[in-house]
Parts: sequence; C-alpha cells; structure tokens
Amino acid sequence: MSRLRLSEIFHSLQGEGLTAGCPTVFVRLTGCPLRCGYCDTEYAFSGGEWLEIPRILQQVAAYKPRYVCVTGGEPLAQQSCGELLTALCDMGYEVSLETSGAMDISRVDSRVSRVMDIKTPGSGEVERNLASNIDWLTAVDQVKFVICDEADYAWSCRQLEILDLPARCTVLFSPAFGRIGATTLADWIVRDNLPVRFQLQLHKLLWGDQPGK
Repeated sequence: MSRLRLSEIFHSLQGEGLTAGCPTVFVRLTGCPLRCGYCDTEYAFSGGEWLEIPRILQQVAAYKPRYVCVTGGEPLAQQSCGELLTALCDMGYEVSLETSGAMDISRVDSRVSRVMDIKTPGSGEVERNLASNIDWLTAVDQVKFVICDEADYAWSCRQLEILDLPARCTVLFSPAFGRIGATTLADWIVRDNLPVRFQLQLHKLLWGDQPGK
C-alpha cells in the first residue's frame, strides 16, 4: 500500500491564492530538493512520519473540510503524491497543490488547482524552473512569483510577457517576507497596471511563523 512521509496535517485559514481566508486542511509532506533563500518551512526538509494514504485520508476527513491543500517541502518529490491528490479529489474536496515549479506537473490530476512557483533570481533557485511545466498550465491553476527586490520585479514582468502567463492562468505577485516592503510591491503593480493579483501571506499576518498555522 502506498505511503508518504508527512510533516504535519493541520486545519487553518488558507493564507495565499484564490481561496485565501477560507478554512482549509493542509497536508504538509516532508522533503524538498530546493533551498530558496526565503524559505519559511525548513522544518519540513527532514523528519516526519511515514503514513499510508488511507490513514492520511482518515485524518483529513476528521476535519470535514471543503478545501484541502497539499504542500511541503516539495510534495511532488514523493512518488505517491499524485495518488494522494487523486484520492482527495475522489472524496469530493476542492484540492490545491503548492509546488516549486522544479518538478513535472503534467501527471497531476486535472481536478487539482496547481499553485506553481516560478523561482525568481532572488530566490537563489531560478535555474531549477522546469520550462516544460508552462505548457501544462490551465485556467484552474495559479502561478506565483515571490519578489525579493526591484530586479526580481523587473525579471518577473518580463516572464509575464515571454510566457504569456496571464492568458494561461491566475498570476500572483507576493513580497518575500522581510526582503521587500509589501507597499512597495503594491505600488509598482498599480503603477504598471499589471495583469496580476497582489497577495500577502495572511497566515503570517495573523500568526507569524508558527508551524501548523
């Protein structure tokens, strides 16, 4: 029976994306091949507990959720992640996947909203972006740029045009926590009338960096 290494399962408000503010169950898988300079979940790089998928589904169901988010670490680094995503969809949940953009998303169940990072130069992992993922994005997906500075902003604006991202899916611009002022990024987006959605990490405004929030 398939199993996954799990850091935590918790119930909170979604802090980002199109369902921000909605009560959501988070399934955080352990492990990530990237080391972004602004990472706020380093505790999920290692450790965790191996659980079989039916046991994970049982724990999720106990919260009676509408929304379930599978996150990490990098969930797709574990081979059985796709099986978990499909099982969650089959149970009737609205499922999202938070992924780094460095792993192949082509086999993810089409019912899942893939929230995919495009790593900026400021992340230190820009070379890990998997270009072929762009072709698999659909209207149910979301692409996220975490902006560290003005150079990141200019680079991200170029990617909007080069990849025609606003025509493919929702595009999110988010300030890297502690690296750039939120108002500064918001002012740039308004000034340039970008076809993106500005977002803050709502959970950090409410609870800071507490794990499981």
